[in-house]
Amino acid sequence: MQINDPRLYHLGLTRIKRSTLSDANRNRPSEIFQALFYKLVERCQTLTPKHKFKFKNPLYTWDATLISLCLSLFPWSKFGQTKGALKLHVQINHSGHIPDFIVATPAFNHESMVVKRSFQIKPDSIYCFDRGYWDYSLFRRIHNAKAFFVTRTKETMKYTVTGQHSETSKKGILSDEIIQLVNDPYQKELRLVRYYDEESGEIFEFLTNNLHLAATTIGKIYQARWQIEAFFKWVKQNLKIKTFLGTNQNAVLSQIWVAMCYFLLLAYIKNSRPSSKNHSFICINWSRMHCFHL
Repeated sequence: MQINDPRLYHLGLTRIKRSTLSDANRNRPSEIFQALFYKLVERCQTLTPKHKFKFKNPLYTWDATLISLCLSLFPWSKFGQTKGALKLHVQINHSGHIPDFIVATPAFNHESMVVKRSFQIKPDSIYCFDRGYWDYSLFRRIHNAKAFFVTRTKETMKYTVTGQHSETSKKGILSDEIIQLVNDPYQKELRLVRYYDEESGEIFEFLTNNLHLAATTIGKIYQARWQIEAFFKWVKQNLKIKTFLGTNQNAVLSQIWVAMCYFLLLAYIKNSRPSSKNHSFICINWSRMHCFHL
């Protein structure tokens, strides 16, 4: 705050004390900033480009990250015996790579339970997530909503092969089979795609209920989930969510929602300004997780 004192002087304002901001964050409802976040999401969605894939289905990625907190200062955030943390559950929209839904919960809340309780499944959409969301009832919910999912298989998954989906002529595709899971209530036909990555020498297995897209596209959809990892890394490196101005839960949530609003404002500027040398604007390179001025 001290480095911004000259700017405050030119605006005719006096220096803002840390205690003033702390009191404001403690007492002002965090729902105000949460509502502002979703208003900004609506505005950004009118400008953001479509995702890079040829299919027209909306594409989303789910994931969660921990915001570490000092247990002695934030006793309400107890996670285990000696740790404190808050968990952010995020849905990234691949059209523009922006978060369009966020839920903050205690750190012990499991990802799949939060999704089933709080996330809305939109028909004809594709949802990508890792093994942390492995839940047969979640698979059924997505299917019943006439949507699709793409995830990694688990080593303990038991299934029977009921048919061949397509020929494995594409490079890297080892098999593309129709399967049915054993001893689970899902009881729907699923698709198991095995892919060999030449660079790493690893074999990846993807599970999906989408029977229409090419096997290579299924692999690329899961590969694209790195965008949410890049989002988490960028936010933690560039936004002020490691130190907090207040210690109660409302203060922490307020600061997190303000940080998310800041992210959306940068995305809005990025997508609304012309890329001309005659204009000074902020350009954000999400893949490299940094921002710079042109």
